[in-house]
Amino acid sequence: MSSALVKEPKVVRCAIYTRKSTTEGLDSDFNTLDAQREAAEHFIKRQAAQGWKALPTRYDDGGFTGGNLERPALTRLMDDIERGEIDTVVVYKVDRLSRSLLDFARLVGRFEKRRVAFVSITQHFDTSTSMGRLVLHILLSFVQFERELISERTRDKIAAAKRRGKWTGGPLVLGYRVDRQRRALEVVPEEAAVVKLAFELCERTLSMALTARSGSTHAGSRCGRAWPRTAPREGAPSTRTPSTGCSATRSMWARSATTTTSSSASTSPSSPPTCSSACSAP
Repeated sequence: MSSALVKEPKVVRCAIYTRKSTTEGLDSDFNTLDAQREAAEHFIKRQAAQGWKALPTRYDDGGFTGGNLERPALTRLMDDIERGEIDTVVVYKVDRLSRSLLDFARLVGRFEKRRVAFVSITQHFDTSTSMGRLVLHILLSFVQFERELISERTRDKIAAAKRRGKWTGGPLVLGYRVDRQRRALEVVPEEAAVVKLAFELCERTLSMALTARSGSTHAGSRCGRAWPRTAPREGAPSTRTPSTGCSATRSMWARSATTTTSSSASTSPSSPPTCSSACSAP
């Protein structure tokens, strides 16, 4: 049979998508993104008889989680799909595209709408067949399960560290500082006296206004600034945490506010403590 009668296969434009959750090692000459693309290119070459051709455009997301779709390269990929420039999306593994079953279902829905196939080279299936779609959904269920297990283990570890008195991060409340070597909180005697005074005043007066006024006279904030003497309407204790001031002052006010139960009608006006712009505390 003459070679002129042999019909050339239709060109299948293949876009290779790669992703890595962290930026570690991305500055090396040959990183994991390069390895993923190289493996995908070899796979596409083996399908050359079917017309597969790798597009030169790179869709690399380095340092982006697979738990959401907020990734620049993925956005460019989806834009090119909408413009009809891609026939098949090729990835190294399914979780490179997404670790969320819901997000993945949305992406596959957009692929199917544009008649774009999805291929994972290490798991040997594609969404152009019904069996491939079935296997894909089963596999993504396990990916979602693994992601949730990791989240649960992380939460349990943080909770266990807190039970042992370990510091797990966040703003420090008044009266404590961090021992970086032991990763634990330790009491600051000078600030502890201020905290005790605040609770004693609140318990004795049952008034946030009086507590603020007395605290301004006896203690002040971590930065050494006095508390102002203006507050909400007379006779109504404020449970509002101030939006200004250092974190120590805000924490002290919030903790004192939770202790207050009522206020007398003769309470003098006062307001949450604030710090000046010169305060160096966070």
